[in-house]
Amino acid sequence: MFEYNGQKLFFPKDADAGGTWIVMKENGDAAVLLNGAFICHTAEPPYRLSRGIILLDIFSTEKPSAAFAKINLRDIEPFTLVLLENNCLYEFRWDGTEKFCRQLNINMPYLWSSTTLYDGFVIKKREQWFASFLNDHPIPTQQDILNFHRFTGDGNKQNDLLMTRDGMYTTVSITSILLTKDRGCIQYLDISGSTSSEIKIELLQSSQAIE
Repeated sequence: MFEYNGQKLFFPKDADAGGTWIVMKENGDAAVLLNGAFICHTAEPPYRLSRGIILLDIFSTEKPSAAFAKINLRDIEPFTLVLLENNCLYEFRWDGTEKFCRQLNINMPYLWSSTTLYDGFVIKKREQWFASFLNDHPIPTQQDILNFHRFTGDGNKQNDLLMTRDGMYTTVSITSILLTKDRGCIQYLDISGSTSSEIKIELLQSSQAIE
């Protein structure tokens, strides 16, 4: 747990930039950050802030959905932000020039892949894996979802969900948030060290279950 801008937030911290890629509040709100927006972009550093810090700046406000609309993203690298706020699900994208927002059906399953790491063909293949997983697990548990992220693929380590590529990119951890009516649970799995940790909290107000 960390205090950020006066808010109590639960998240794994990026040791380099101090930001995060996934975060939860005591009220049941949660958010996930992915690199890239719609297409793979060419990085043009230096950037003003890391995207993980931008996530915390947005999420630590009382109404993160409104904060995204207001925040200055000039000189920030493109990203996708998935936000659960007050039982509403949103997808926000910043493509380096323009902001995009859409509200999603909270009762539907979704899968996102980073556009900086995977092309359209691989993203489509991952969506097929996800559809097959849901067919076998129509009501998946948190452990089912962790296993999906850890073991799914076709043997191509460059594009499996547990990815290793060219000695430059590798999946180092898997993080999952489970929200039920009155509790939140974050599970963090360190792939390199084969260790795991878990945080459970009582939510301050009721929240619809989401994984």
